[in-house]
Amino acid sequence: MATRYRFGESHVPHFITTSVINWVDALSRPLYKDIIISALTYCIEKKNLVVHAWVIMNNHIHLIISAKNDAPLADIVRDFKKHTAKELLEAIDTSGESRRNWMIWLFSSAGKKNSNNERYQFWQQDNHPVMLTSDKEIQQKIDYIHDNPVRAGIVYKAEEYKYSSAYDYYTQQPGLLPIDMLI
Repeated sequence: MATRYRFGESHVPHFITTSVINWVDALSRPLYKDIIISALTYCIEKKNLVVHAWVIMNNHIHLIISAKNDAPLADIVRDFKKHTAKELLEAIDTSGESRRNWMIWLFSSAGKKNSNNERYQFWQQDNHPVMLTSDKEIQQKIDYIHDNPVRAGIVYKAEEYKYSSAYDYYTQQPGLLPIDMLI
């Protein structure tokens, strides 16, 4: 699907949202969130990804990211999504997931409707990348990301949510993922 949103200069921070197809709450278990953390860590260490802020919700991920060494940000995100889709589908299939049959059927049905997939589709195709060019935009997106679990009623304070960079920003302590703070 064509979109007017494109990645700009890779060294400039971008706000992206990566959503599970049909907004299915397929990331509700810690095991699945840990797969995302592991993949992001790998991309930071091996693919020149820079993560500035992040949150993993039950059906989507928000990130503010950029890249070092002229690494193409779009390619890093593409590879991240491809890898995590495979890992998450395998975990859903083998972890005793109570919704396994329904979820696999749903991802298979979506995959059959999209010629870009071989078999399954886990993530929606678009990331809706927005290049952040001012401190005001950056602060607004960081606040939006960190307030997601609060708005969802999961926690009272943003820094209480384990799967977010809010802990890093509010406590000045390292969280689950190495980040490069912007503000």
